[in-house]
Amino acid sequence: MRKFLYSIGFFLLSCGLAAAQAEPTALLKPSSQITLQGGGVFSRAMSDDGVRYKPTSAASIDAGYRFYLIRWFGVEADFDYFRNRQKYTTSTFVLSQKADVAAVSGEAVFNLPNPLTKKFQSFFMVGGGALIFHPQNTDVNFETKNAIVFGGGIDIPVSRHLGIRVQSKSFLYKAPDFGQTALKTDKFAQAMIPSAGLVYKF
Repeated sequence: MRKFLYSIGFFLLSCGLAAAQAEPTALLKPSSQITLQGGGVFSRAMSDDGVRYKPTSAASIDAGYRFYLIRWFGVEADFDYFRNRQKYTTSTFVLSQKADVAAVSGEAVFNLPNPLTKKFQSFFMVGGGALIFHPQNTDVNFETKNAIVFGGGIDIPVSRHLGIRVQSKSFLYKAPDFGQTALKTDKFAQAMIPSAGLVYKF
């Protein structure tokens, strides 16, 4: 009886080791994705030391590359671009500065189970980057602000390699001051960028 139990235990252990070796092979298969999306930028108002900062809304474009190291975890590099007005209000003046803004970011991406349907792939991402402000009609060439990036979305498959991506991404950053001491703030502003577009998987 003892030999029989040992035989069963050895068989189960062998099966478990085989499954453990086979599973990572499936999970570790790398895959790549590229995406092109269009959306909008919406910012929350922020006040600090008598300065109220509220950029205007604008249209945006986003291009990205995502590489999955395993099935549920990957890394992503993104480039966002939009043009809006950086608006400041104080007790003595109002400034509306037109600027081109480029956002460069890198995120860790985590796939999540979708509660609605198994056909959709949900994901959450978090990382960091920088917002590069290029103001118009000033002596300041550009100003860079570090940013915390987070967001999430879903992929809707259209074919084996093509899908539709719907997502929302937020940037937490300190407002640019364009060399003006009166515009300096210490609190973080938030820019939210919902977008949708195509994703190609290969």
